[in-house]
Amino acid sequence: MWKKGLFLLAASFLLSACESTKENTKENTSAQEQDGTGNVEEKSDGSTDFGVVKNPGNGPNISYSLDSDIEILTEEDGDETYYFKDLNGNGELDSFEDWRESSETRAKAFVEELSMDQIAGLMLFSSHERDQSKGLTDDQKDYLKNDDLRNVLHAGPNNVEDSVQWTNQMQSFAESLGTKEKPIIPVNISSDPRSTAGESAAYNSEGDISRWPSNLGMAATFSPKIVGQFAKMSSQEYRGLGITEALGPQIDLASEPRWLRVEGTFGEGSSLAADLAEAYVNNSQSSFDKDGNDLGWGNDSITTQIKHFPGDGPGEGGREAHLFQGKFGVYPGDNLKEHLKVFIDGGLNLSGKTKEASSVMTSYSIQTDKKGKPLFGDKYVGTAYNGDVVNILRKDNNYNGKLVTDWGVTGDNSEEVGYGEKFMGSGFGMEDASEEQRHFEILKAGIDMFGGNNDKEPVLEAYKMWEEKHKAGNLKQSAEDRFKESGERIVKSMFDLGLFEDPYVDMDDSKENVGSKDKVDAGYKAQLNSVVMLKNKENTIAPTDDMDEYKDKVVYIPSTMRNPHESSIGDAEPFRGPSMDIEVAEKYFGKVITDKEIKDDQGNITDYEQPDNLDDVDLVIAGMASPDNGEVFSFAGVKEDSKTFYPLSLQYRPYTADGKNVRKESIAGNIEEDGSKQNRSYYGETSDIANEYDLDAVLNAAKLAEKADHDIPVVVAMDAKNPVIMSEFEDKVDAIVVGFGISDNALFDVILGSHEPKGLLPMQFPKDMNTVEEQFEDVPKDMVPYKDSEGNKYDYGYGLDYDGVIKDKRTEEYVK
Repeated sequence: MWKKGLFLLAASFLLSACESTKENTKENTSAQEQDGTGNVEEKSDGSTDFGVVKNPGNGPNISYSLDSDIEILTEEDGDETYYFKDLNGNGELDSFEDWRESSETRAKAFVEELSMDQIAGLMLFSSHERDQSKGLTDDQKDYLKNDDLRNVLHAGPNNVEDSVQWTNQMQSFAESLGTKEKPIIPVNISSDPRSTAGESAAYNSEGDISRWPSNLGMAATFSPKIVGQFAKMSSQEYRGLGITEALGPQIDLASEPRWLRVEGTFGEGSSLAADLAEAYVNNSQSSFDKDGNDLGWGNDSITTQIKHFPGDGPGEGGREAHLFQGKFGVYPGDNLKEHLKVFIDGGLNLSGKTKEASSVMTSYSIQTDKKGKPLFGDKYVGTAYNGDVVNILRKDNNYNGKLVTDWGVTGDNSEEVGYGEKFMGSGFGMEDASEEQRHFEILKAGIDMFGGNNDKEPVLEAYKMWEEKHKAGNLKQSAEDRFKESGERIVKSMFDLGLFEDPYVDMDDSKENVGSKDKVDAGYKAQLNSVVMLKNKENTIAPTDDMDEYKDKVVYIPSTMRNPHESSIGDAEPFRGPSMDIEVAEKYFGKVITDKEIKDDQGNITDYEQPDNLDDVDLVIAGMASPDNGEVFSFAGVKEDSKTFYPLSLQYRPYTADGKNVRKESIAGNIEEDGSKQNRSYYGETSDIANEYDLDAVLNAAKLAEKADHDIPVVVAMDAKNPVIMSEFEDKVDAIVVGFGISDNALFDVILGSHEPKGLLPMQFPKDMNTVEEQFEDVPKDMVPYKDSEGNKYDYGYGLDYDGVIKDKRTEEYVK
């Protein structure tokens, strides 16, 4: 039985107990003995000093700033002393402070201590914080103190020192704000995916962590085991950076091949995607012992936020819903059920056999049926405003985790402002509402948190609006109960993470664990296993026992030009240079040659001059990126007038959408003032591909190789984000390998025979744009796949190894 006696320990007193100079050793020892704090350890990250008290057995560590006045409560049980934080400073061990209680019990009790202001702050999820090197800024202090914000998005580099110091500064400041009226609430720090190896990976500018394929590359492994390994290791690295929540995995079913976010998905196979989602969620939200046994929530766990419910994959024409041109998701194939399958059976694991995702992010788009009518309810509104969509989770599947809007859905946006104004706002269907009304409607729909919002005032105004409706009899639930309902869900996940007990990050542990050799090696192996070999004419790619044989070989790598599209968040720099990393290539080959730059009078590269001949070359390796229609925040699919739409394309050469399968009238569109529907068709318009020169580079190289005085194999190394129409170059080259968000090193290792390719296509590669136009946005695997000059079809689940077409347990299980 627990003893009734409680001992109160001031953190400032514990600080003196941690001193270790010879002059005060005797005094400190007696102080520790007197107050039962003999296991206090002082730590510092070079910026924040904090103490750690270790609980006996499996009890959590208690960490706190040595500059704070927080008090530590103790209880005795036999010879053991147990420690707890006095979050509300009342000198008593309340149930929400007792880590022996369940997270549900603690959350329910804790929200009773919170003011509506504090809960309004908990409902905020910050905008992107991109520079941790500055430490805790005045703006950040302002929203932590005055807006009670406690969920922060880390969007900066993978720099361990900067991230740890920033995290601990933030936790220390939040801790200092605690009073008897406003209990201490720690900070939950989140991140978008940051572990992708490819050149386009986010957060690559500084620091490093283990590098893995993109989600689409993970899908190419067809291996839940590999995804589970990634989840375990990346979770440890996230915690080492102070990150406790992943804004992912992105598990939208990639049923529309032109969609700009296909790379972030687990492909177009719903069964595989569901299993990969389950592996990601379950392994992220666990800690494991050395034998691999699941210990449940622990110091290595992070929460997951699966996205974007109910699936943002079926954007009409592939247009992306971050901006107005992608406003509508369409379901011409009546296939909503398959999109939901990935969420319900995979990410949420509502079967009960494994953990459910702690939270769900909703999609931006307005869902419509095949006739362009609202798929849910009778209003054209985005998911965050649509209670009928939310009820699929809340009522139909009894999901009680937290629901979060995607970023920016309460902001102003207008199609009239559009292209040239660099805006991003996706409150679709609520453009004419006030900011306060948008918050109110989102709460009414059943959402708990507002992504990208730092200001609690609109949330408090929504509270007032709710209470007025309640008093008028229009809403049964009171505003206070509605806020507490969301508050419980939000703090429960923070209790699961152990943030109330141990929010501080140990710099030494982080430096040891982030980017450790075992994680780097595992990530690189996953990259290798994700590579898909599509073509291997006459065994161009063959195994080798000695990679040094290439040290006296000459390779030609053609150069390319890529001109990124205009973006709402800032334009990327044009790329001019070799199509593969020359420095990496030089590690493999004796000599690397490429093209000569042609420049204008201002020194800008305008073209390339190829070598006169390749008589001294042994091998050509041409890098290609899949046809680039634009990135997520670009205005891909709409012209500068914000009214004329054009097609997204999977081929490099200009594609004019005038075939028989092109819709002359779009399925969905805005309802005009006269009641008519806007036509968003792109019939007769032409695509705009940013990297058409990639094709020129390959075709030029193939011609040079053909003219050489000896046979020179031509290999294409494709970095793919979407399916690619291969007919423009396939028959001109000898081998094709495809990587999804991986490094050039991994591509070279596969091409040169160091690692046998094992990957399988996670999406169909179509025959042509006619079959792309004929397929339904919401139906996966409904295209005619490309058949190459070797007689192989680039269908879902296709891939080659050294023996030919791969057929193993993975294809038996997932390829129907």
